[in-house]
This record gives sequence, structure tokens and C-alpha cells, in this order.
Amino acid sequence: MTSATTNSKDELVTAGPTVGHQHSKWQPTIGEEAEGLLQRLRLPADGSRERIGEEAARILSECVPPAAPPDTDTGLVVGYVQSGKTMSFTAVTALARDNRYQIVIVIAGVSIPLFNQSEARLKRDLHFDERRDRKWRPFSNPKLEELKTIQGILNEWTDLDVPQNERQTILITVMKNHTHLRNLNQLLGALKLDRVPVLVIDDEADQASLNNAVRKGEESKTYGHLLAIRRLLPHHTFLQYTATPQAPLLINIIDTLSPKFVELLTPGAHYTGGKHFFVENLDLVKVIPPFEIPPKKESVAYPPRSLLEAMRIFFLGVATGYIRDQRRGNRSMMVHPAQETSLHKEFTYLIEQTKLTWERVLKSSDSEPLKQDLLDEFRAAYKELSRTVSDLPTFDELVRHLPRAMYKTVVMEVNARGRKTPMVNWRDVYEHILVGGAAMDRGFTVEGLTVTYMPRGAGLGHADSIQQRARFFGYKADYLGYCRVYLNQDTRDAYVAYVEHEEDIRRRLRTHQDSRLPLTEWKRAFFLDGSLKPTRDTVLDLVYMRGNYKANWFQTHAPHDSEEAVKDNRLLVQAFLKTLTLTPSAGHPARPANQKHGIADSQPIPVVLSDLLVPYRVARAGESDRFTGLRLQIRRWLDTHPGETCTIVHIANGLERERTVDENDEVPNLLQGANPSEATDTMKVGDIYPGDRAIHTDRLTIQIHRIRVRPRDGGEPISNLPALAVWVPPKFSRSWLSQPQGSRE
Repeated sequence: MTSATTNSKDELVTAGPTVGHQHSKWQPTIGEEAEGLLQRLRLPADGSRERIGEEAARILSECVPPAAPPDTDTGLVVGYVQSGKTMSFTAVTALARDNRYQIVIVIAGVSIPLFNQSEARLKRDLHFDERRDRKWRPFSNPKLEELKTIQGILNEWTDLDVPQNERQTILITVMKNHTHLRNLNQLLGALKLDRVPVLVIDDEADQASLNNAVRKGEESKTYGHLLAIRRLLPHHTFLQYTATPQAPLLINIIDTLSPKFVELLTPGAHYTGGKHFFVENLDLVKVIPPFEIPPKKESVAYPPRSLLEAMRIFFLGVATGYIRDQRRGNRSMMVHPAQETSLHKEFTYLIEQTKLTWERVLKSSDSEPLKQDLLDEFRAAYKELSRTVSDLPTFDELVRHLPRAMYKTVVMEVNARGRKTPMVNWRDVYEHILVGGAAMDRGFTVEGLTVTYMPRGAGLGHADSIQQRARFFGYKADYLGYCRVYLNQDTRDAYVAYVEHEEDIRRRLRTHQDSRLPLTEWKRAFFLDGSLKPTRDTVLDLVYMRGNYKANWFQTHAPHDSEEAVKDNRLLVQAFLKTLTLTPSAGHPARPANQKHGIADSQPIPVVLSDLLVPYRVARAGESDRFTGLRLQIRRWLDTHPGETCTIVHIANGLERERTVDENDEVPNLLQGANPSEATDTMKVGDIYPGDRAIHTDRLTIQIHRIRVRPRDGGEPISNLPALAVWVPPKFSRSWLSQPQGSRE
């Protein structure tokens, strides 16, 4: 990245390369501010600097251009948990300065510690304390009293006598709290903002920002204030940053906060997330036995054995840090016992007492039986740790440092039980054991986290909430072998399921992103295990559909719904059948013609998908979403079995069968029953014909029907309707979610 200087007062002082999508709204310039930020960041020499800069420029290129006529837009930026989203929006903020955005508003943190954490990182990375220029003017939770100051700064942007490099960019950081947002609204309402380009960044946008009262037909407080902010900014883009995009994607697309475009962040090479813990390194995850899970609303008198094991692993890691790292950085353990703060206090006490007891025993005489027993337990932990760390110091070396590791470790209860969440002193203290719940969920960074002990269950099973508890994700590749995660079985299973869901939704979003279509046209459909809900129901006013075709049939019930779809499907099916070589089906010689079919076996599924199932149009919303789920399952199986084949059955060789619709204007059952339908003295049910449901192989089977639909009111029948029935074998089993939005097909 290079920069050049220009002398014009009304031009950018710095001009560098322009970066963006080929079909972006505009091409941002990477100038001095963004270049300076990327040079200062301590990033590995693995292309991270270039990646962050390019992604920031790509994100900004989708925003409303600063020099364009006033307009508004909403974007969604999706990263992984603990993967560097803050660094990304800091880079976008710096780039906004380079490209003449006059105001950047960062909405961050629903609590004081989280807000302070985000604000401090932003100002540190932008070099506020060390820089001598005055390119930025920061305001933290501003009020109306600062109106004149801010208006004066904005006036300089229209004063041609003020050089560009002397015009200040206003950086507003505001806590995601209705009081602070209301104050910001009062301030913005008094400013002249008609031609002021603004960038609004909503960190953790799926939390608190969305309308929690949508099902009541009302507006929640925070949501209402965010809408008011948007109404007061005629020229702005609202960027939603999150690692769990389920809620923003599933709110109604007519909602003001429904995103219109999406950008996906790529983590650095040293990032370790769900795939690393729950797919690639299963030794790092331990299951807490059911009898060691703290019972609800009951006291815990003794520390569970699994907690003691986790503490031994942690203290050995601390001792190793003394030898190898000279206490640089941090070593931390996180204990998340339950949502109830009463258990936090009990676990804090048990951990503190255990630590003191171990320290005393380790300092006792070698002849003490208790010491030898404790050393044997630490040897078992050492053996466990050595399975994933190849260069551990010797056990005797580590034992010498264990007492110090124990008396230096600070055990802290982290919650708001005393009305104020305590701040963790990362700078002065190397060793931490933190005990808490919600305060250590979303957005909270545990520095140097190696051991996580979380007996807390999956709760309501909200996928986004469970994922946000994964503080053990992050840039840990250099010390991943020291990490251990202790979970109950249900929570572990939820994380395993989430990994597939997360990768599926990112893959589908990336495909749509590459299409350059607006996000409003993206089908809301993805894999999600049946044990999980995508997000809290309170923010969704549209229902979603769950499904999993497993040894079961999908069948079209309304092939007559759209005249245009009927015409397209007739041509599609006719062309597809011409590509097949059909052989007569075997069966009883007494079968009538409409129970004799043409069979095409061993057809490649990828071809059938592209030539039949993908272009086949299903017009009715609920049926369309089920059809989308079916295709998701088929595509997922093809990811690992690309050579899989299927069977095509041309039902009745194209003879038309008649069906009557029900009160919902649907064909209740496309599939014909058995012949005979009742047993006789000489025949069993289905002796002549077993029924359409039995006409399938052990592979994916697609039946092509031609039907004539007779309306209930006796009106004119609709003839020559192509309809599909698809049998899905058990091995294709995958749980999916699909949500209708508008009139999408």
C-alpha cells in the first residue's frame, strides 16, 4: 500500500490504491489513516495486514458513498467468535477518515466493562494517545451540551479555506443503553446533518439492537432509539457486526434493521474456532459426568472431580508459562457454572479453598501421604497435557513452580451481583481464574484463556446464545495444546451441531455475496440441528419451518398455483424426460396402465439437480420452503458423495391422473394408494400394486407425475400439471430451517 500527497485543499491529502468489489457502489481509497493503522498493528507476517485492509475496503465499498447524494443502507458483517471483528471495524473506521466520512458512530457494549473494553481498543489502535495531529475528535457518550463544539467541527468541512488535512473526523462511541442512545438522539436532532456522510457501526448487532417487542406490535427501547438515530441521519450506512447472524437474517426483510448486503470476515491463520475444538482436536474437549453437574437451586458443598482436574491442567500451564514465557501475556481459566449468581459465589469459594489447600500441601514434607497423593494427581494431569503438548518441561521442573502458580493466581467472581461488574487487571496480573456467567458471554475477552470449565447446560437452546459463550475460541494456535474445554454432554453436542450450521450458513452467504444480489433476495434456509433454535423468538414476527426428510417423501401439493410456473415446469419436465432412457417397471401383470411406470436408474444426482430439481418452480410459500430444505439435504450429501446416483420414475409413463383439491386448494396426496386397497379372500392389500409410496429404490428416488386437478367448486379442471414426489433415503438425514419472506420462490 502506497500513498501520495496532493496540494488541493478540496482533495484528499493522501491518495492510495482503490479497493472494492468489481460491482461495488464505489472504490474507496486506502490513505494515510488506514495505512498507518495497519502498519502499527502487531500482525503476523502471513498476509493478515493485507487481508484486513482489503476486507475493510470491500466493506466500505458497499456503503453509501460519501460524495453521493444522501441515501441510507444497511449492511451485515459476519465474523467468527473472538476472531477480530473489533480490528475489522477499526480498520473500516480509519478508512472512513481517508474517504471523507465526517462522522463515525460506534455503538458498543451493553455494559460498562464491555463498552470500556471496546472504546479502549478503538482509541488504542487509532493511536489517539500518541499521535500529535488532530485528525480525529472523539466523543464518548455525548450529550446535548456538546452541540456547539460538534457543529463547529462539521462547519469546517464546508469551509473551502480549511485544508482537508485540518478537517476533523468526529468519532462518537456510545454505549448500547437506552439512556445514552436517547442523549445521542437529542444531540443529532439539533445538528445540521443534511449533507454529512455518516458511518454507523453496531457492534454485536444481534444483541439488544433488534426489536424484542415485535410480536406485541410494539418497539423495544433500544430498537426505538436506533430507528430514531437512523431517521436523523439522511446520509449514512448502518453496519451490523456480529459472529452470530441468525437474528438479523431472520427478522422481517421490511424491518429497518434488516440488512441489504453482507460481507464475511476471514480469520487469520492462527485463529482457532469451532472446527478446531469440535472436529479436528477432539482431545481438547472433555465431557463433565452428569452426576458432577451442579443441581439447580442447590448448594455445592465440594468441588467436582472434573473441576479439580481442570484446575490441575491450568496450574501446570501457568507453571510452564513461568519457565517458557517469563510471565509475558496472560494465563487464564474461565469457570461458567450456571446463570444463577449464587453458584458463582460458591464456586469462587471452592476454587479459592482448593488453591490454598494445594499450596499448603505442596509446601509440606515429602513424607506427607497427602503430598504424594496430590503429586500423583498432578502426574495424571501432566500425562494428559503431554498428549497435546510435545515439548513440556519435565514434571519435576513444573512442580517447583506450582506453589507460586497457586498463590499468584487471582480468583475473581465476574458478574454484576454487587451492581457493578468488576474490571479484570490484565496488565499487572498474569494468572487469573474467572468465575461468572452472562458477564463473561458475548463480547467479553478472556486474555490468555487456556482452560474453560462450563457445566452450564444449553438452556433454551438458542444457537446464537450458546455460540457466544465460546470465549475459548480465538487466536490460540501457538498454545492450543494447553487448552482444555470441559462441557456437559448436551452443550458439547450443541457445539458440534453448531459447527456444521455455521459453516453452512457462511457458505450460503458467500455464494449469495458473489452473486451481487441484494440480501433481501437471499433464501432464508440453512442447516440447524433439531435440538437448537436459531435465536430468541421475541425478535421474529415471521415463523420459520423446520424439517428433515429421512426415509420419507417430499411431494408437491399445489402444482397448479401459478400459471407462469405451470408453463415453465411443463417445458422443463418435457426436456428432462427426453434425456432419459426409460425401461418398464416390473410388477403384477394385472396392473392397469396408470400403475405401470418407466424407470431410469443410476442417474447422476448433480445432473438431476441442475436439470430438474433446481429449476423446477414451486410457487406456494410453505411448499417452496420445504422444497428448499429438500435440496439443501441433497446438496449436503453431494458435498461428500459427489458420485452419488438416483432413480427416476416416470409415473404411469405420462398418463394423466386426476386429483381433487381440498379446502386449502391443495392436492392432499399426490401418491396413489395400493391395489387392491382392501384385502379379499384371494388377495392381500397391494398384491397387484403396492402403491406409489413403495415405488422407490434404496437410493434417492424422484417420481415425475402428470396430473389433472379438479377444483372443489366444480370449475374447469387444469390439465397436464407436472408434479414431483421425492423419496429421501435415511443416509441423507440433515435437519434444516427455512423461513418464507415475501413472495420468494
